[in-house]
Amino acid sequence: MPDVQRCWQPSGWTETDLPKAAARWALPGVANLHSHAFQRAMAGMAERQLHAQDSFWTWRETMYHFAARITPESLFAIASQLYVEMLEAGYTHVCEFHYLHHQQDGTPFDEPAAMANAIIAAARETGIGLTLLPVLYMTGGFDGRALSERQRGFGHDVDGFLRLLDGLRNRIDGGFEVGVALHSLRAVPEDAMHAVLRAIGAQPMPIHIHIAEQMIEVDECSAARGARPVEWLLRECAVDARWTLVHATHMSEQETFDLACSGATVAICPTTEANLGDGLFPLRDYQIAGGAWGIGSDSNCSISPVEELRWLEYGQRLQLRERSVATTLAHSSTGEALFAGAMHGGERSLQADTDALSRVGGNNWIVLDERAPQLAGAMDDDVIDRFIFSGNRNLVRETWIDGKRLVADGHHRDAERIGARYRQTIARLLA
Repeated sequence: MPDVQRCWQPSGWTETDLPKAAARWALPGVANLHSHAFQRAMAGMAERQLHAQDSFWTWRETMYHFAARITPESLFAIASQLYVEMLEAGYTHVCEFHYLHHQQDGTPFDEPAAMANAIIAAARETGIGLTLLPVLYMTGGFDGRALSERQRGFGHDVDGFLRLLDGLRNRIDGGFEVGVALHSLRAVPEDAMHAVLRAIGAQPMPIHIHIAEQMIEVDECSAARGARPVEWLLRECAVDARWTLVHATHMSEQETFDLACSGATVAICPTTEANLGDGLFPLRDYQIAGGAWGIGSDSNCSISPVEELRWLEYGQRLQLRERSVATTLAHSSTGEALFAGAMHGGERSLQADTDALSRVGGNNWIVLDERAPQLAGAMDDDVIDRFIFSGNRNLVRETWIDGKRLVADGHHRDAERIGARYRQTIARLLA
């Protein structure tokens, strides 16, 4: 078995925690640091060119149109299916960046937290660990314009957002955790961002934000605020280990170094960033500066930590025209370096959330299928490379959460029932 404790042991995890039935190769589960659950239901539905210059911004309009159809009931069915797929793929915890708050026109549901409750219920039904991140979303751009008709269901003022946050935090009972998500610099005005940060103070609460995903955002931020997005955030906010910056794709060398030194974590989402044409994260410079990073599935066009890690490395190889870019002095194996980086970043991102962190480590693990042809002849020193770089067959045989086996022979124990409900839900949504 690989040297788990030396390479990627999360806090509290030891080989003695494994059940006697575990196979030769067992690894800690992976934290998914960024997910929009509802977008799983539109995967593959936005791949036709609708504009001569198709981009993230044209895709976004398609996403808004789909989001307008989602109800609490359909969100529960979609999120449950998604979380089954995550557990089957080896994710054991998800940070859900949740901004579907209201009805399309902005009218609250009778239960203001109905959509958030659907996410919580889906996590509980499937057994995945959850950090729920309700999103503050206020404006349509750096100029402070009002939310568009298709964005109104996302919006809150600061007081309404803090009431939602307090209500969700009062429900914490060991089954999930709550953090704060600031959608982006373009969607949260400066005064509102500072008001929320003052309200939460020094509480050990995760803080997540989309940032520097697209060059248009970088240019608009520079024009409106006199600084690039990451530069502005580090200058104006006390960014520390509680923070997870999602994407941070477009940074200067100075921003890359300063962010690495801040103690924050970057959530890199390679399959979504590729799907949307975002760009490539400056991994090598960030690693050299000692920065922490993890992975996320974001738009959920792919549900595979293996694919996120593989394409994180492959994107760097294509850009730099080199191989083995992610390797470090501690890890000459590319697979081990990637897995260790994701484990370390996941642990760091969740460290403000000690209960969630214990569930990522503790009694949570995945067991690889040693019977798979892709692992034939694998040795302790190459099994992680085989796991990540041997193709698209899912090699996760079992997933254990809190000492309970939720996935056996590659299938979640409730996959058939949850899948049937999901198919019925999608049929109704697309009717």
